[in-house]
Formats: sequence, C-alpha cells, structure tokens
Amino acid sequence: MAVQTEAILAVSFGTSHNDTRERTIDRIEAKLQESYPERRIYRAWTSDMIRKKLEKRDAVHIDSVQEAFARMKKDGIRTVTVQPTHVMNAIENDKMCEQVHLAEADFEEIKTGDALFVTEQDKEEIVKILGEYWNSVPEDELIIFMGHGTSHEANVVYEQLDEALKAAGHKNMYVGTVESLPTLEMIMKKIDGRDVKKVHLAPFMIVAGDHAKNDMAGDEEDSWGGQLKRAGYDVECHIIGLGELEGIQNMFVRHVREAK
Repeated sequence: MAVQTEAILAVSFGTSHNDTRERTIDRIEAKLQESYPERRIYRAWTSDMIRKKLEKRDAVHIDSVQEAFARMKKDGIRTVTVQPTHVMNAIENDKMCEQVHLAEADFEEIKTGDALFVTEQDKEEIVKILGEYWNSVPEDELIIFMGHGTSHEANVVYEQLDEALKAAGHKNMYVGTVESLPTLEMIMKKIDGRDVKKVHLAPFMIVAGDHAKNDMAGDEEDSWGGQLKRAGYDVECHIIGLGELEGIQNMFVRHVREAK
C-alpha cells in the first residue's frame, strides 16, 4: 500500500461544545475526506484557550497549527493544503497564515484555501444556501443572523451579506454582530415600525457554541433573544452552526480545490 504524502490541514477556531463540534467541524472534515480520499486529513485549532480547556476537562489534545505541521512532517507528508473553516480572512486567519509561512521550508508545497466568505462567488453561494434553508419562514417573520464581528477590516462582509440577501429578495433577513457592526440595536431601529410579530435568531458562525447559546439564546435580559422579547417580539432561537449545512461544507471542498 502506497504511503500517503498529501494532506489537508483543516484549521478551525475550535469549540468546547462537543455537540456542535460533532455537527459542524467534524462534518466539514468528514466531507473533505470524502471528497479527497487520496489525502490525509489533519486537524488544528487556533484558540489556545479552547485547546487548553479541552485538555483539562476532557483529556483531549487538539494540535495548534504549529503542532499539526510538526506532526505532518513526522508522518512523511510532503504536500499540504491548509483549509481554514473560519468565516472570513480576519485575525484568526492571519495568525494561521503566519504559521503556514514558518512551515514552508519543511514541505515541498503548501497551498492555502480561502476562508468561507472572501469572494463574490462565496457571497452568492452563501445567499443561495441561506435562502434555501430558511425558505419556510413566512415573509412577515424576520430572520436575524448573529455574526461574531471583528476589529479587522474584513468585518465589512457582514454588511455586504445583509445587502446581498435583500438584493436577492430576502427582505426579511438581517445580519448583525456581537462584537462589532452592525449591532442588534441598529437592526432593531430598522425593523421598528414593521408589522412583525415573530423574529427568528440564528448564528452566522461555523459552530453554534457560547455565542449562540448564551449571547443569542441565553435567558439573560441582555441576550439578543432577551432584548427582542422585551421589545415585544415573539422570538425563536435556532442553535444551528453554518457548518451543519451541506452547502457550506461543499464550499470548503471547493476552496480546497481552488487553493493556491
């Protein structure tokens, strides 16, 4: 049997919630393996905090990007495609790229795929995927997607997505962020006065972890659900990460193919 010398390194931020990891990161990696059976799949997470938490809580070690490169070198891997599962090319992606650059001398070739939302094609596909998944929601009910948000210039993708969804006819869809712009307050001002009785909340994040379960759907008054309920809306929270959607998984498969 020939030794595999090609690999895909799937790089995620990570999550301490095993339920959403199984439905998102695990499924993305399984889809990559299914699509590229001739390559070995390796995993790395960029969040040191989450990696340390899993080590202490579950006695499970997840490689950092640096550790994953060392493991692949030891295993005799010669060519690597690094595929991030990050939503955008922002801070975590920049950290990953620094580690990729440091590892280049140890391999014959390293290619890097884009994060989820970088190109116009990515935007068009995401709009189509979200439109199809949420097509059962009546037009008089709203869907608000919660993104993470970042101080990085890549944060502009949230506004771009909001505009693209509406341009595609999804006038009842809005996109906001927890830690940047647009804020929930900005969205609530936009929807104030609309004849809307119900609002659906869903994360625009690969995994549905702490932010989805607490900042979005938590019982606290300052959660997104809490704020909307106080404003008089009937609220339904959907704990589903983007990584659960097959269309999103297939986008990462394409990004591996287009890696450079």
